[in-house]
Amino acid sequence: MYKYYPQTDADLQAMLAKVGVKNLDGLYAQIPESIRFRGDYKLPSEMSELEVRDTFKKLGEQNEQLTCFAGFGVYDHYTPSVIPSLLQRSEFLTSYTPYQAEISQGTLHYIFEYQSMMAELTGMDIANASMYDGTTAAAEAMMMSVAAGKKQNKVLVSAGMNPRTREVLDTYALHQGIELVTIPLKDGVTSKQDLEAQLAAGDVAGVMVQQPNVYGIVEDFTGFADACHDKKALFIIDNVAADLAVLKTPGEWQADIAVGDGQSLGIPMLFGGPYVGYMCCTEKLIRKMPGRIVGMTKDNRDQRAFVLTLQAREQHIRRQKATSNICSNQSLMALFVTVYMSLMGKQGVKEAAELSYAGAHYLCDALLKTGKFHLTYDKPFFNEFHVKYDDDVDALYQRFIEAGFLGGVKFDGGLLFAVTEKRSKEEIDNLVKLAAL
Repeated sequence: MYKYYPQTDADLQAMLAKVGVKNLDGLYAQIPESIRFRGDYKLPSEMSELEVRDTFKKLGEQNEQLTCFAGFGVYDHYTPSVIPSLLQRSEFLTSYTPYQAEISQGTLHYIFEYQSMMAELTGMDIANASMYDGTTAAAEAMMMSVAAGKKQNKVLVSAGMNPRTREVLDTYALHQGIELVTIPLKDGVTSKQDLEAQLAAGDVAGVMVQQPNVYGIVEDFTGFADACHDKKALFIIDNVAADLAVLKTPGEWQADIAVGDGQSLGIPMLFGGPYVGYMCCTEKLIRKMPGRIVGMTKDNRDQRAFVLTLQAREQHIRRQKATSNICSNQSLMALFVTVYMSLMGKQGVKEAAELSYAGAHYLCDALLKTGKFHLTYDKPFFNEFHVKYDDDVDALYQRFIEAGFLGGVKFDGGLLFAVTEKRSKEEIDNLVKLAAL
C-alpha cells in the first residue's frame, strides 16, 4: 500500500549496522571530498500538471533542432506516426522478459515475427529475440566466434569498422582474453590480401567486416567467406539494417553471423537510444547464439503456440557456463521495428532505401561541382560518403550549424555526409549553397 513510503530512522540504523558503518557518510567514504556536493538542491516548488507540462515544453524548446545530414551509425529515417501510439499501449510498454509462455503469447508472437523478418532481411537461417544495440551485438558475435572456434582466440576486424563499435569490441575482448587484430584498408576497402595472410598465420576464430564500411563504401566481399572457411574461421558481417532492403545480404555473402543495429528501421535518433541490435546466424550455430529465441509449436489442443526455445534461464544464472550474460530482453524496440516493417512492407522499406541512395548521390555530385570537395575514396557508396574539404572544415561545420544544418560528421580530416528519405531536394540544395560560399 505504501510503495514509496520512506525508511524510518530505525530502518536506516538497522541497515547501516548490517553493512558495518556508523552513518550515511560512511557509505560514501571512498568518494573524494573534492567532488561531493554539499549545498542545497535547487528543487522547484510544487506545480500543477499544467505548470509541469509547460516547464518541460520550455526546456524542450531549448534544444536546437537541426536538419540532419549526419550518420556514422545513426540515421534520421521516417517514423510512421502509428508506431509510437501502438508501443505506448500498457501491455507493450510495461511487459518484461516472457518467462511464463502461457501468459506471454502476445509478446512471444511479435518476437517470433521480428525474428522471421530479420532472418528474411539478412538472408540468414536464424535470428534471436534482439540484442541491446548494434555495438554489443558485434561484441557478442566476436565472443560467439571464439566459443565456436574452441582453442582459437584471435578475431580479425576490418579497419573499416565504425570506431565506436571497435571501442566496444576492444573492451569486451580485454576482459575475455580475446586477441583483436586489425585488417588494414587498401584504397578505402578491406585488404583481402592482408586478410588471407593473417588467416594463413593461424589461430583465427572469426573475421568481422562492416557493410557499408565507416567511409560509406559498399565493399565487395567476393571470396572472403571461402578464405575464412578454409581456415575454420567464422565470417561476420555488420550491416545497417535498412540498407539490406537493397544491398546484397550477409546470407548471399555466405556469412556465418550477421549483426548490426536496427535503428535505421524507423527508430528516431532519440539523443542516442534506446536502439535494438540484431543477430542472425546459420542453423549450425544456433546453440552458440546468445540471448533468446522464440519458437512456434502446438499446444495440447493442437492450436498454434509460442515458446522460448533452446535457452534456459538457469543457463544464464550459472555465469561460468553461459553462452552469454546478456539474459533479459524487454524487446520493446524489437516490436518497434517489427511494426515498422509490417507497415512499410517490402516495397516501402526498399523505396526508402532507394530514396536515401538517390539523395546521397545527388548531394555528392553537387558538392563535387563546387570545386571545394573531393571524394576521399572514389568507390561505390550507398547513402553515406566521405569527402575532403579544401578549406577550413571546422569553419564550414560551424556555418552549417548556424544555418540550422547538422552538416555531416567530422571524421578522418573530412566530413562524412549521410542522406535519408527524409531529406528533400530543397534541403540538399540549401546545404550545397552554404558549402559553396
